[in-house]
Amino acid sequence: MRTSARNHFSGQIRAIKAGAVNDEVALSVEGGLEIVAIITHGSAASLGLAAGKPAFALVKASSVILMVDGDASKVSTRNVVEGKITAVTKGAVNAEVVLAAAGGAQIAAIVTNESADRLGLAVGKTAAALFKASSVIVGVE
Repeated sequence: MRTSARNHFSGQIRAIKAGAVNDEVALSVEGGLEIVAIITHGSAASLGLAAGKPAFALVKASSVILMVDGDASKVSTRNVVEGKITAVTKGAVNAEVVLAAAGGAQIAAIVTNESADRLGLAVGKTAAALFKASSVIVGVE
């Protein structure tokens, strides 16, 4: 499968917490990461999601927020992945920043050049990628 989402994580459903409208889906993915998604109960049912089932998570790079020198325990987002910046590619307005997590997973973020400069984003610098569970798309093959 090919998509335009820069962040694609393959793994297995660890747990589903069912709700009346939305379900919380925890996906164990490569590198020991856990990605949490909030999807509608109807979507979880139509995909046949269940613990142990293979699945994937997609996150658009524009949905990823980068943080440096912050305390991840003081943000409301469910998904926080710490790592080292491996690439910064600047365009006319925005920059693509790629972060490698300890287990090898990579996460791409799109930020403004102004933000990249203000945060001092550079190859080798430690940063954290943050994205809301509601920004995660879950799929199955």
